[in-house]
Amino acid sequence: MSEQIKKSLRDSTGMRWTALVLLAFAMFCSYIFMDILSPIKDLMQSTRGWDSTAFGTYAGSETFLNVFIFFLIFAGIILDKMGVRFTAILSGIVMLIGATMNWYAVTDAFASSGLNTWFTNNLNYIPGFDELGISPFFKGMPASAKFASVGFMVFGCGVEMAGITVSRGIVKWFKGREMALAMGSEMALARLGVATCMIFSPLIAKWGSDSVGDKLNLATVHVDKSVAFGVILLLIALIMFIIYFFMDKKLDAQTGEAEEKDDPFRISDLKGILTSSGFWLVALLCVLYYSAIFPFQKYAVNMLQCNLTFTAPDSGSFWASNTVTFAQYGIMLVVAASAFISNFRKGIQKYTFLGISIIALIVFCYMGYMRQSAETIFAVFPLLAVGITPILGKYVDTKGKAASMLMIGSILLIACHLTFAFILPMFKGSAIGGVMVAYITILVLGASFSLVPASLWPSVPKLVENKVIGSAYALIFWIQNIGLWLFPLLIGKVLDASNPDIVKAVNDGTMSQADAAVSYNYTNPLLMLACLGVLALLLGFYLKAVDKKKGYGLELPNIKK
Repeated sequence: MSEQIKKSLRDSTGMRWTALVLLAFAMFCSYIFMDILSPIKDLMQSTRGWDSTAFGTYAGSETFLNVFIFFLIFAGIILDKMGVRFTAILSGIVMLIGATMNWYAVTDAFASSGLNTWFTNNLNYIPGFDELGISPFFKGMPASAKFASVGFMVFGCGVEMAGITVSRGIVKWFKGREMALAMGSEMALARLGVATCMIFSPLIAKWGSDSVGDKLNLATVHVDKSVAFGVILLLIALIMFIIYFFMDKKLDAQTGEAEEKDDPFRISDLKGILTSSGFWLVALLCVLYYSAIFPFQKYAVNMLQCNLTFTAPDSGSFWASNTVTFAQYGIMLVVAASAFISNFRKGIQKYTFLGISIIALIVFCYMGYMRQSAETIFAVFPLLAVGITPILGKYVDTKGKAASMLMIGSILLIACHLTFAFILPMFKGSAIGGVMVAYITILVLGASFSLVPASLWPSVPKLVENKVIGSAYALIFWIQNIGLWLFPLLIGKVLDASNPDIVKAVNDGTMSQADAAVSYNYTNPLLMLACLGVLALLLGFYLKAVDKKKGYGLELPNIKK
């Protein structure tokens, strides 16, 4: 048997990392769709009439079924009973179905369909949910936003199921090896989906459009094309999961392992998870931290549009062409690839790749500035994380200090949101100063985000038994989803409540939706997100104390010598 294990796919570094690439690329595609409308929030308001409250309700709907129908809990049970392979393919199919619904909701065909009429006249009041203030819809919500929300709910079930499945898959292939490095690398690659989305979603929506004077002709903008792009990528993600299915099946055949069949899931197994104080602290840290990041991503581009002054490049120039988009994306891939590869090189090669990455990053930022668009500026968000997440993961593997890293991440998170709230608006009108502040703050925020996958997720196997890891991840994701449902909705409501003059002007017809979309004051929503960072920091101190007292080993390295 020992000879079999030595010759298994898992024992091969190349095959082990191939499995990781398949899982990570699938998550890369899902991350693109998750934020496919985020960089075009202004276009959704201008072309579909989605105000901030409608957009926030849509954004929060992704996790609605996971939270209130407890789908994530069922997903964890499915994962523990059926295994990684079955759950991966199921999650891919569910994501694709939900995304297709989402796409149809924003097409012109939907606008002229009977579904549009039905959604306009219905779901304006849902007994029980409205009284509790948790309804996924509201009276006056555009029909397209309602149906898109339904599709996003279905997609959300699939993407969160995929998240816990990928985490479990990495544990299966990397436990006792470079697990934190693998988890950090997976998340680094997946987060490139954020930059990809920010760069290409507006380009695709505006492809072939023209201008009226110095303003975009909204009649020639097609936001549904951006969503269709995301749907195609999710089809590719499903293919990646299918390839992984056969690879993982071969591994079990080699090692003689059976996916959870010898030790089936029991509800009583959850007791060990729910009675662990360390588990609850990690779960709460997760919901606080992620609630300050993912909801912010959905509004970040619009926040920059409202706080920076952009001057569109001449229509005939290189910086206004579609070619520059592909060139900038190519530079982004150079940044990511060279930064990532530098983690696996030593001596002169390591510093050569780092140098290439830094130079390419400077070029990327310069191109974003010359393009004068908020979405290309925010696209820098994951790039520093791609380079340092593997470093942090490797550090946790060999040195430990996971709880301490979470505290550092919280401090950086607080600083970034306060900078966006108070310092960035001071540079409105400054062509260079505002962009520089934005770039630095976005890069630091991305770096702080990288601390979480490198330190938090690899800590979970130290807190629970192996047979319920799937359920443990599901519970954490479920708790996290409460924040991911609530805070996009809150940001939208706070944004409208903080800008009553804009809301009134739009209702009176004295301000167009297009002008309103780039005129909001974001101070109050950003302060709310900074407060989440403060709470996360306090919990981090407490987690470190509990770990020291109970000996969970969160500060110890993952690789045991």
